[in-house]
Amino acid sequence: MTLTAITTFDGSRRALGQRTRVEDTRAAAQDFRRHMLAGPKVRYFESFDLIKVVYPTRYGLRNAYSAERLNEFLHITNRVFVVQFDTAEGLKTLLVSPSDHERGGETPYFRRLQDKTPDFVINRMMTRYATVLDVLAGIGLTPEDVDYITYDHLHTQDVRRWLGSDGQPALLPNARLLVHHREWASALDLDPYQRDWYCPNGLAGIAADKVILFEGSVMLGDGVALIHTPGHTEGNHSIVVHTDEGLWVTSENGISVDAYAPHLSTIWGVADYARSIGTEVIINGNTLESTVDQYISMVQELTIAGPSQRDPRYPNVFPSSELTPFWLFPGTAPSFSVKHAVHGRLTRR
Repeated sequence: MTLTAITTFDGSRRALGQRTRVEDTRAAAQDFRRHMLAGPKVRYFESFDLIKVVYPTRYGLRNAYSAERLNEFLHITNRVFVVQFDTAEGLKTLLVSPSDHERGGETPYFRRLQDKTPDFVINRMMTRYATVLDVLAGIGLTPEDVDYITYDHLHTQDVRRWLGSDGQPALLPNARLLVHHREWASALDLDPYQRDWYCPNGLAGIAADKVILFEGSVMLGDGVALIHTPGHTEGNHSIVVHTDEGLWVTSENGISVDAYAPHLSTIWGVADYARSIGTEVIINGNTLESTVDQYISMVQELTIAGPSQRDPRYPNVFPSSELTPFWLFPGTAPSFSVKHAVHGRLTRR
């Protein structure tokens, strides 16, 4: 695969002042947005629900949710995105965030949570909508049709069944993982705070030729870019896709569109918190690898995304795991949700 380097953001975070870094990155993001909107769109883009799980409010809405003592958790819905795009080598199919949620529950944090919670409560709190293979079958693709998979970062991910491991055949036999080289290196050599959020052995035994490492930010083909957005993790990247709804920007730097427009949020306490400290965004902070970089990255994302065609007060951001209202978790209903998006027409081989 030929990856084209994106140089627009080179040097945008080198200033000594933190606010200067924000504004330098914002200006670069505006340039990149104009460039990408002038280019081609992807052939096809659609989102599909995989699983709804509980997640701590103290992480998902870092310091902003005002009822944390009353309510420890919220719901997020994890989705997979199917993208088809043209390249010099022909049409390619990419899965964004294809979580193997049957194995992801072994992530240490979630394993402890499950072990201390009765099964009937877990079954009430968690909803499994589909597996990745269910999604492919439902739209008429075979596992062999998938060329690439990617994740904004590797928290909770186990890719062994998709790519094959230690002699076990791959369920996605032609797929290769696109991952930032810093994320790959970090995931193989974790400290205890980070290890709590990575699936044990989730990368073990993967053949080297199944992994494509990239540096910085890259274009994959017509209408698809991977933008390095460090902070949540060192190698975090955001997926930018050009569609009829503009540029969708997907990551888990924020768990809700509200996190990118907190002054409009109806989540308890979020708007007041944003005004009180003057923040533009509310970070998803379970590991806090670099809060400064994550803040810059979220401003970068919302700038690239631009205004939503559904409601231009909000940016066109589509979190890979999106905050979902639930009656048992009061005050966590976002003011705006994406839920589903579809563009173009799927090509079946």
